[in-house]
Amino acid sequence: MSLKHFCGLFGAYGSERAGGQSYLGLYALQHRGQESTGVVTSDGTCFHSHQCPGLVRECFEDGDLAQLKGHHAIGHNRYSTTGSARLSNIQPLVVDLQGSPLAIAHNGNLVNALELRAAMEKDGSIFQSSTDSEVFVHLMARSRHTSLEGMMRSAAEQVRGAYCLLLLTLDSVVAVRDPNGFRPLCMGRLGDSVVFSSESCGLDIVGATYEREIKPGEMVSVGKSGITSEQLLPAGKISMCVFELIYFSRPDSLVFGVSVDAVRKAFGRRLAMEHPADADLVISVPDSSNAAALGYSMASGIPLELGLIRNHYVGRTFIYPTSELRHDRVRIKFNPVRELLHNKRVVVVDDSIVRGTTSRKLMHMLRDAGVKEIHVRISSPPITSSCFYGIDTPTRGELIAANSSVEDIRGYLGVDSLGYLSVEGLLESTGLRPQDFCVACFTGEYPVRFTNEPSKLALEQFGDWAVKRRRR
Repeated sequence: MSLKHFCGLFGAYGSERAGGQSYLGLYALQHRGQESTGVVTSDGTCFHSHQCPGLVRECFEDGDLAQLKGHHAIGHNRYSTTGSARLSNIQPLVVDLQGSPLAIAHNGNLVNALELRAAMEKDGSIFQSSTDSEVFVHLMARSRHTSLEGMMRSAAEQVRGAYCLLLLTLDSVVAVRDPNGFRPLCMGRLGDSVVFSSESCGLDIVGATYEREIKPGEMVSVGKSGITSEQLLPAGKISMCVFELIYFSRPDSLVFGVSVDAVRKAFGRRLAMEHPADADLVISVPDSSNAAALGYSMASGIPLELGLIRNHYVGRTFIYPTSELRHDRVRIKFNPVRELLHNKRVVVVDDSIVRGTTSRKLMHMLRDAGVKEIHVRISSPPITSSCFYGIDTPTRGELIAANSSVEDIRGYLGVDSLGYLSVEGLLESTGLRPQDFCVACFTGEYPVRFTNEPSKLALEQFGDWAVKRRRR
């Protein structure tokens, strides 16, 4: 799987353990970003922060949590989609806004960040980071409004793309979601405190009760006067990222108000109807396709077995020091159960195929284990276009399905049959309105316009954009 995650957000208001709860929430959301992590707390008079590159468990020690004093906090796990992996890009970003401290954490990607940044720098703005998240801060600072709500509205009216935001002031926590609702953000309660999280698994780990999703275009503020909600911008075309349900979110989460596990099982059941196979076993490519494989097994009546064992000590940030190890990265991550698979006809369920190189090596490994027939079933449609709303996808030229037919891909993988879930089957299986999802990565139909098609190189080199400016 070559798709990369975006970011994870967590916030708490009115809790004696706001810093510690943010640490736990980010731990639960680690899958959404492994590049860096950070927590900022407020004690009502000043901010306290701890931020560093790496995983949550690597960045926090006992003494660090003790320094995060205060009853309000926001936290962020980062994977860079816009902005390089440098220290100045670690979030939450902390700034002075009209004489008061403000911290901001962002999940998503703005498609007009370069244009906005260029215009503001021409007018004298000085940027400290290369993230599109800082664009929000500068737009807020340039606003004629004096209230946080007014400044946020001024910024939201000028940006385009995907964003969920958590903002921290000395005495409030604010949650904002873009009018298209690309990324998930939910709210929960823990006693008298209010908790925000990208996924409900962040609420679960601190014992909070899930209440609801932040609505597209909504701004929820929690402060001394309680909870206030206002429609910051009118809701646009609702365009929830369907890959949250296919791959990115944890299966134990509620995302967009539905169970990820239940939806993935539904994907598998529909996949079995659309692409049946005459086989002895169903196996998943662990872990993200486990639920879909179970659904396929339930609908087809073919037994589900644990045919591939994943090495969970190989992290997503694992570095392969030599070309030989990079070549064998599939063997480092997976191992087949040979006694189970030998001389069997096997359905292999995976969530997606991106470049196809990893899938090909995995199929060769199964052949070496003695599998007689391999029938690959993918619980999503072919990925034919890049995402520009917060997921780091390869360029269109690198996507195997953008340049090859299903039959050509089958031959490349060296398998007996290959079947993808249809777009219609995918959307109908969610249980939500099909028109409320973004499926641009499958169809090339983008719900939010951009001036010119962004390039992956520009996304990677945003930090050097003034030297090598590429249109996104």
